[in-house]
Amino acid sequence: MKTLNDWLAHLEGLHPKGQAGIELGLDRILRVKAALGQSEFCPVITVGGTNGKGSTCAYLENIIDRAGYRVGCYTSPHLLAYNERVRLNGQPASDDALCAAFSRVEAARLAAGDVALTYFEFGTLAAWEVFAEAGVEAAVLEVGLGGRLDAVNAYEPDVSIVTTVDLDHVDWLGPDRDSIGFEKAGIFRAGKPALCADANPPQRLLAHAEQIGADLRLIGRDFGFERDQENRLQWRWWCRSRAGLVKRSLAYPGLRGPTQLFNAAAALAALDALNDKLPVTMQAIRPGLIETELPGRFQVVPGKPAIVLDVGHNPQAVRVLADNLSCMGFFDRTHAVIGMLADKDAAGALLPLKDKVDVWHVASLGGPRGTSAEHLAGIIVAVKLGGEVICYPSPQEAMLAAKGLAAESDRILAFGSFYTVAGALEALRKKS
Repeated sequence: MKTLNDWLAHLEGLHPKGQAGIELGLDRILRVKAALGQSEFCPVITVGGTNGKGSTCAYLENIIDRAGYRVGCYTSPHLLAYNERVRLNGQPASDDALCAAFSRVEAARLAAGDVALTYFEFGTLAAWEVFAEAGVEAAVLEVGLGGRLDAVNAYEPDVSIVTTVDLDHVDWLGPDRDSIGFEKAGIFRAGKPALCADANPPQRLLAHAEQIGADLRLIGRDFGFERDQENRLQWRWWCRSRAGLVKRSLAYPGLRGPTQLFNAAAALAALDALNDKLPVTMQAIRPGLIETELPGRFQVVPGKPAIVLDVGHNPQAVRVLADNLSCMGFFDRTHAVIGMLADKDAAGALLPLKDKVDVWHVASLGGPRGTSAEHLAGIIVAVKLGGEVICYPSPQEAMLAAKGLAAESDRILAFGSFYTVAGALEALRKKS
């Protein structure tokens, strides 16, 4: 009998490009989905966008769970274990559940003509199998890349959310926000609520929503938030719904950073749009927002020196990260543990941290998409970001070195990739 690791190795071997393989298109997954007899049996919320997808999914998952429903949540990539990608009421799916799902997908794949599914396509089909087996009452699906041709788009959403649109994966999605916005708007559906939490949505996103007849709802126009000037501990969410203008005062979400209000507002607007199918009360929303946790999203590890873990890896995400860092208070020195993938705009992403890092601990990332520490160090020097630059063969070694050099009054930041944060977490766990 195959173990989970056996199955994951099988998934990597199916497609010529392995786990790193990106081949957009819905033909392969739709053929196997049909062979499996999969159909949408519960409300589906699909979440896309350049940044903020994971946080928005986490809010939705936690609130729906608090409301007493069985909820499935599919996200990617994972940090430490594949099981993190497929969650049932916030808990990672078991090895047994995943192995059984992989087995059914494999049988259907062969029956459909030995379809060469990508790693992500196979995993997406298996996630739905896990959800169906568990009888979830709501499914939250995070887009992997883009939207229009992403495997998750094989499932019909009741509500779609695009969180933000910015430059990332330009080789696949296009060279500008307009092109990328069109790809992300591909998750919208005719007649269905389509939410956009980007304050400046690209024209092609708006045009596509209008062309297909989606029920487009924009932040700032149809839903949004206000910071409470009198009570710094609260914010107000508002939404124009069928019942009229709704306003709610809420405590700040559990995830840190001002941009989290955009994500939380979108999540609440999506739930409002689903109220007839999936009603939730304020008794679920309040604790659901406050108690949401998500590793690697401006995660501050308790203790000294202060350690911040953030998976931000594109210019927009690192701009937000830099703003969040500036709100943390004073630290004598900042150490950055950084590793990035080769298809990222490293110079553009790191620029918001110019003159804000005292020591760069630069790590090599393995695999076909990884960047060597020496190459990334060369970019840091060429862009004149300031600070000392030291190279390491892995994120684990970079984090251990940073811990060894940092004083209690310093701060360590690990960011640039899920792989970097995962390596940093592994090092911290071994150290402790």
